[in-house]
Amino acid sequence: MNELYFLSQILIILLFSFGALRLGKEALITSMSLLAILANFFVLKQISFFGFEVTCSDAYTVGSVLSLNLLREYYGKDSAKKAISICFFFMAFFVIMSHLHLRFIPSIHDTTQFAYSRLLTPAPRILIASLLTFYLVQQFDLRAFGLISRILPKSPFPIRSTISLTLSQFIDTILFSFMGLYGMVNSISHIIFVSFLIKVCVIITLGPLTTLFYRLKPRV
Repeated sequence: MNELYFLSQILIILLFSFGALRLGKEALITSMSLLAILANFFVLKQISFFGFEVTCSDAYTVGSVLSLNLLREYYGKDSAKKAISICFFFMAFFVIMSHLHLRFIPSIHDTTQFAYSRLLTPAPRILIASLLTFYLVQQFDLRAFGLISRILPKSPFPIRSTISLTLSQFIDTILFSFMGLYGMVNSISHIIFVSFLIKVCVIITLGPLTTLFYRLKPRV
């Protein structure tokens, strides 16, 4: 069932990403930021996937970078650079507020503190690691996508996006796995290998689906 849920997750993220594109630049920036936050909030849940122990948030990471590439493609480099700053800002906001939320002393009638503590206690380390990784990877992807577009100016967007996503997600997997998950998961080597493999599967799956939706023009 996990494999079926995985395919459903990819399809839903793609539909909402292109739905955001249809709504316009602001919605696409929001999609990029929300997917980045969800990727780091859900990363602690480990699942069994084709016999490997992995996290189930890789599709969100790929979706966030896909939104960045869509911004670069439709609205230009300046809009994409601004989107990175906006996303970075709200990820930092989430780190601060999640830490502050745990500082509140619960009442004797509260039944949620334990759940929030389990979910949000690792969040500062994970999100700080993610902030650093995010900034480096998004900057790399922005430049890689631009370089690929200059080298292959006549190639369709799905091909250019697939190449830049694969390169950026390889860097993302290595950096984030060591900075954010080392010592917190059962097997860091499984996480790195399978996470990147899953991201490649996500990217490959997104390719033909992206082609289907690419002709959608955003509203100005």
